[in-house]
Amino acid sequence: MSYLNDRGLRAGIVFLAWFAAAPVSLLPISLLAAAPLQAQSPQSLDVVTIGPRFSPNPLEVKGSAGGNTLAKDLVGRAKTPTGECVGYASAKPNSTIELTEFFDSLSLVVQSADDTALAIQGPGGLWCNDDFQGKNPGVSGQWLPGTYKIWVSSYAPNRAPAYVLRITEKRQ
Repeated sequence: MSYLNDRGLRAGIVFLAWFAAAPVSLLPISLLAAAPLQAQSPQSLDVVTIGPRFSPNPLEVKGSAGGNTLAKDLVGRAKTPTGECVGYASAKPNSTIELTEFFDSLSLVVQSADDTALAIQGPGGLWCNDDFQGKNPGVSGQWLPGTYKIWVSSYAPNRAPAYVLRITEKRQ
């Protein structure tokens, strides 16, 4: 505050008073055109960090599936113990999940009106799936702590169907 003297402070007050009373036509165009800032909810984040007993349970992450690269090419494998790596996805994962601790029972299930598939790459390996619950892909089981990359693919290239990824912890 040593930089501002009484004049600077008064000038600031005068400017604020003018700004508050100024007609809309005198406001700078950049202020009128700026989009309002909105708080991000966990549903829109690219990186989700969770630990045991997270809330809400299930946690829902919304996104758009698809891309123009075959999922098997992205993950370097056509099949895993949980299913085939199918569909088209973006080179960038749709989401990244950081697990702070070991999970004894965690499931990730994609819900979409379109037929989608799922690929997950993390500390314990690689899992792909299609049709875990009806046409919705998912993976369930024990999960090591660490970073997991999640790709949600569609069956047609450059298609972007909306989806919700439901992350659920089964609690004893």
